[in-house]
Amino acid sequence: MNTNTSILKTAKDTLLSESESIKNLTNYLTDDFAESVKTIFNCKGRVVVTGIGKSALVGSKIVATFNSTGTPALFMHAAEAVHGDLGLLQPQDCVICISNSGNSPEIKVLTPLLKRFGNPLIAITANENSFLGKNANFVLLSKVDREAEANNLAPMNSTTAQLVLGDALAACLIEMRNFTAEDFAMYHPGGALGKKLLMLVKDILKSTNKPMVSPTSSIKDVIVEISEKRLGVTAVVENNVLVGIITDGDLRRMLQNGGDINAIQAKDIMSSNPKNIDANQHVSKALSILEDNSITQLLVTNNNEYVGVIHLHDILKEGIV
Repeated sequence: MNTNTSILKTAKDTLLSESESIKNLTNYLTDDFAESVKTIFNCKGRVVVTGIGKSALVGSKIVATFNSTGTPALFMHAAEAVHGDLGLLQPQDCVICISNSGNSPEIKVLTPLLKRFGNPLIAITANENSFLGKNANFVLLSKVDREAEANNLAPMNSTTAQLVLGDALAACLIEMRNFTAEDFAMYHPGGALGKKLLMLVKDILKSTNKPMVSPTSSIKDVIVEISEKRLGVTAVVENNVLVGIITDGDLRRMLQNGGDINAIQAKDIMSSNPKNIDANQHVSKALSILEDNSITQLLVTNNNEYVGVIHLHDILKEGIV
């Protein structure tokens, strides 16, 4: 019966089977892997990844990972390669050919052509004695004991093994290139990570929202400024220099304490040395200050001159968390 229990058991068995296959790959790592990494690192062209069927899908993902981590790569379908796409391959490129058996008809046709071109050929295959394995310069073994599903037919463990070998290559190349998070962001400027690492405070600062009063401003002027700018806060500025901050919370506390409102000035209720950030700092830094101090607004300066307020909502709108 297809009960929840039986379904969950199959799911767990699949995950465990695939994870065990990945773990076993460490037993097949040889100097060929290290030499493959160095070959790709020293490659003056691109990494051309090829394969057919499910291996082609894996190859496309490996290409995407390479490109996003500083290793120029492209995918060339093995079947299309022998019908004109071999023109994608340039003399300074290196090739990764993915095939579980290493003996499929398309791979047998393509491999001699790749050898004729003289490009370094790296094989990802489960059979080092296959046609591909014997003709490659380097062989990365993707051996698995069996597939995860009951019939041992659908490519599961085998394609996962191919995929993680590609990830392992990418990880080694990342270290060799000293590829940083900032470098990664350069290739992902539109994503949340790219924005978090690249966007500056000045990029989202609204110049029209610049609430400010002088130290001698009346409480009425303070209330009007906070109300009109709708940020719940105003800066206290003297000679273009930030000297304090007043929040709507400060106003409430002043009213609770009583006293002659007409005699109180901004300097009497402001907080000196307010938290602030330079406009040229990254938005991620502003977010850290807001979170660490449990506040929602942060005053912004530029060369110590007050330029505005950044609100937590402005950051969240950009998808930066």
